[in-house]
Amino acid sequence: MTQKPTGAEIRQTFIDFFVEHQHTFVPSASLVPGGDATLLFTNAGMVQFKDVFLGTDKRPYTRAVDSQKVLRVAGKHNDLDEVGRDDSHHTFFEMLGNWSFGDYYKPEAITWAWQLLTDVWGLPKEKLYATCFKDDKGNIPTDDEAAEIWKQQPGMDPAHILFFGRKENFWEMAETGPCGPCSEIHIDRGEQFDNLRDQPHKCGVNGECTRFLELWNNVFIQYNRLDKDTLEPLPAKHVDTGMGFERIVSVLQGVDSNYKIDLFKGALDAVRALTGDSPEKMLANFTPYRVIADHARAAAFLIADGVVPGNVGRNYVCRMIIRRAARFGTKLGLHEPFLSNVAEAVIQAYGDFYPELVKNREGILENLRREELRFARTVESGTAYLQGMLDELKQSGRTVLDGRKAFDLYATYGLPFEIARDIAREQAMDVDEAGFRAAMEAHRLASGGGKAMGRMGGEDAEFYAGILKELQAAGKLGQDGVAYNPYEWLQVEGPLLALAADGQLLADVSAGDRVEVLLPKTGFYVESGGQVSDTGTIQARDGSWEIEVTGMRRPSAGVIVHVGELVFGHPQVGDLGIASVDAARRHDIRRNHTATHLLHAALHQVLGEKARQAGSLVAPDHFRFDFNHPEAMTDAQIERVEQAVNAAVAADYVVSAVSKSRQQAVDEGAMALFGEKYGEVVRTITIGDPHHRHSYELCGGTHLDRTSDVGAFLIVSESSAAAGVRRIEAVTGRGAYELVARRFKLLKQSAGVLKSALEEVPQKAEQLQDELVAARKQVAALKTELAMQAFSSRLSNAESIQGVHLVAMELPGLDKGTLGQLADTFREKYPEGGVCVIATLAGEQVIVMATLTQDLVKRGLKAGDLAGHVSRQLGAGGGGAPHLAFGGGRDAAKIPEALASVKAWLESKLQ
Repeated sequence: MTQKPTGAEIRQTFIDFFVEHQHTFVPSASLVPGGDATLLFTNAGMVQFKDVFLGTDKRPYTRAVDSQKVLRVAGKHNDLDEVGRDDSHHTFFEMLGNWSFGDYYKPEAITWAWQLLTDVWGLPKEKLYATCFKDDKGNIPTDDEAAEIWKQQPGMDPAHILFFGRKENFWEMAETGPCGPCSEIHIDRGEQFDNLRDQPHKCGVNGECTRFLELWNNVFIQYNRLDKDTLEPLPAKHVDTGMGFERIVSVLQGVDSNYKIDLFKGALDAVRALTGDSPEKMLANFTPYRVIADHARAAAFLIADGVVPGNVGRNYVCRMIIRRAARFGTKLGLHEPFLSNVAEAVIQAYGDFYPELVKNREGILENLRREELRFARTVESGTAYLQGMLDELKQSGRTVLDGRKAFDLYATYGLPFEIARDIAREQAMDVDEAGFRAAMEAHRLASGGGKAMGRMGGEDAEFYAGILKELQAAGKLGQDGVAYNPYEWLQVEGPLLALAADGQLLADVSAGDRVEVLLPKTGFYVESGGQVSDTGTIQARDGSWEIEVTGMRRPSAGVIVHVGELVFGHPQVGDLGIASVDAARRHDIRRNHTATHLLHAALHQVLGEKARQAGSLVAPDHFRFDFNHPEAMTDAQIERVEQAVNAAVAADYVVSAVSKSRQQAVDEGAMALFGEKYGEVVRTITIGDPHHRHSYELCGGTHLDRTSDVGAFLIVSESSAAAGVRRIEAVTGRGAYELVARRFKLLKQSAGVLKSALEEVPQKAEQLQDELVAARKQVAALKTELAMQAFSSRLSNAESIQGVHLVAMELPGLDKGTLGQLADTFREKYPEGGVCVIATLAGEQVIVMATLTQDLVKRGLKAGDLAGHVSRQLGAGGGGAPHLAFGGGRDAAKIPEALASVKAWLESKLQ
């Protein structure tokens, strides 16, 4: 390339190069890992191919190329601290990669990398270095193979082939599993790029300065780690490469910062347009500009992938990066919402390659504006409160803020931990992150949240992969493994190929035992896309045994097992079994799944396209549907949605399923759902005429043939699932009938109790409610009158303590308003020299009122101190103005003792 290429051209050149070498272009997976509960975000290029390496998935290709969206702001891979401080770190970035799944290996990977870098992109060969693996512990063989291949590359200087140990040049997915040596490619950018050139340092590949830059990492997956000391060769070797897109663009465009590449120019210009800074002034104060550009880009991509700002998990991260960017905006004098301007530039720069940005533009900009406004309302008070805490730390000589206090700041003022830490570090202090996370987790569990992360998957993949190979070798299973068709087969017959449990083959099974059954084919649906697994039975052809199927699993590529319990008999491998899906249960599931698609379309009609699905559960008796929406739906909106779904049911639309390439389906406008995982060939569900679709989605679930079979559709509830995410629970068919019957029965019972016709129940209930409110007011008035009488009687007999009139008594069933009236009455009776304490039990809560006359306040007595003194004995505390304060507690049994202590308290204060 003779001219400086654009970032878009560089990305496309990489893809085109490997497509020319028979690689399949695979679009980037979502930032939300589909079907992977172990990761918060896609944090590496290999995430969408992890199942291939684990052996739980097979692809129709053995070579792939991609540019993967990556986010590193949580867990092991968290670059947030470095963003803004330097020119190379990002929260969101792209990872270019080429992949081989048991196809080519080191010779091709290294040769193609060299050709692309030197022949296509024209990087100087004399400036490039390659690193290979040599075990610093002496246990794993040196990767001499890679080194020899590097020596064969035209123009490669043998002195530039270097060896490093495990930290730099050995890759592992986890403590066990696939792993292998790496070969990295570095470039010497010259002395002008050395940030430490004026001081002594280690300068070189994997050195201390920025002169030598890593460009590309080629991972050769050739071992399976069994434990920390045992590696065995893999039967199929894989190639997993990753090249930081922004990094290679900065090299090819000849700039010294990732933030100076063309893809960031629009975002930075948008900020400068608001600040009025010149390019020179911006570079002199580059940190806030870098943070804003990075975070606006990350937030735009997150929202486009369905992650909206919220309080926990992924939503917390989205909220945090938006608020962090907004705070850095204040450092540039930007105090009004501005991030949508920056996001517009991001959409402009990336929208051609990532069309989801363009498609969700309105939702991106709206969420950014709304979140900035929310933050603006609380940031001043939150940072002021934080500053008070930090000042206290300074005075006490400490430097670390308690994590629980930091969480209280977030819970009360919406100040994320990362912002609190930024502010603390600016003053040479820090915040206890472990304490913050623990407090956040305790709050999440206390408020009903479950565990966010599940098991990794693939734990028994090797066990079942071994069974699969044996069965294929014996001709009992084909190349693709178990035949799977949940759309047409409700009953299949075949021999039992294997019986297993807990990773062990079973020779014998007894009634009540849990068992996993492998058949040559199945029509049982395996849980995915929110739809639960089928249940049913596997019975002996001769009726001698029966297994109740309670669930389904796909433990390894090509393997599907029925999980269940032996009801009776003694099944043996080789027995003929008839696997029957519970057809009635399946039909209920089909009703609910088709209804989710109708609901999604209805929400778009009523709330707009921004109401995108954010999760679902499709069960036989009900379904749950989460969607992005910033506020509770009104009753009128819920009613309109319910009517729209029932209208679509009555329209008797045809429901058709067609398999096609994912790209074709997306190009046609099919909706891909939040957090779902899709293959290269996808199943599309069309509701209505193909030329005038009512709904068109990618979906692997089971569906009805016509919408009329949904029957009645009823929304049971609409509630909050998370900040910015609403949840609808609904029922159809039999579930809807049961709900109507149950509620109609309750209505008839209510009519009987109210002695009214069914149609008059609301009017009668409202009438009774009005009467009840009036009666309660009357009772309250009588209670107040009785309390005033009792109080007046006590006023005339107030105890005298050193010339001060004291009344300390208990009066039942009063509220704070009435207690305030009694305080006024007391001060009217005793304008000077008076102390009054009243305790009342309202429900299970004790309320304490304390009041002092003004002359005692001038002598240093405080009603708040008195209320606190009494309340502490009741298990709580209190406070307020010097002349009137309230407190309380829950230990009503201690009221007499607490009131009796007032005399001693007063005597001590009057001395």
